[in-house]
Amino acid sequence: MDQHTQLTDRRTSADVVFDYLYEEIVSLRLLPGAKISEAEIASRFNVSRQPVRDAFSRLGNMELLQIRPQRATEVKRFSDQVIHTARFVRAAVELEVVHMAVEAWDSSKQGMLEDHLAAQEDAVTKQDGDAFHQLDYEFHKLLCHVAEADYAFDVIAEKKAIVDRLCVLSLSRTDRMYVLLEDHRKIVENISAGKATEAMDIARLHLSRLDGTIKSIRETHSDYFEH
Repeated sequence: MDQHTQLTDRRTSADVVFDYLYEEIVSLRLLPGAKISEAEIASRFNVSRQPVRDAFSRLGNMELLQIRPQRATEVKRFSDQVIHTARFVRAAVELEVVHMAVEAWDSSKQGMLEDHLAAQEDAVTKQDGDAFHQLDYEFHKLLCHVAEADYAFDVIAEKKAIVDRLCVLSLSRTDRMYVLLEDHRKIVENISAGKATEAMDIARLHLSRLDGTIKSIRETHSDYFEH
């Protein structure tokens, strides 16, 4: 994002600052532990400090920033407890979404899912981790739409944001993207076939793929985690 993004009537200055910092954090351009200056961000976007404080507060509520009075604001390090809780809640919601998708299925939904899978395959072929990461986000949102439960994605997105930085690290490997794509394909196949149990089993496996990544990152980047 251009640091000098023009503000529009639809988006407040706090929204612009939030979107910029969110993307910087989840993409790991701002690493865990990095310090962020309220004054610097306000100057960069030519806004007062209040919208920056508002954006910082939203990011703090999402467990992405560590805000402490009289001390520098930092990109929050990973917390095992926060990650565990977020993944537990997300899995509970997403498995129900998959079950609901089977119940709400009709053949008119097949085309948009197949088109989305084709876009994911293209990203894997090009080894474009950034594109695949965005498509993965959209796929899980699309499942909520298929399930006629768009509201559920609010919870999924909130919990997903907490671990997205770990996902970015894992998607640096092409084989990792391929495995996730195959999971997505199998989820769609089983939903369209009316196989709720099988679809939920694949979804559960899919969401557990991050277990090994978390362990590996903890071993190689222990400074990214709270101690």
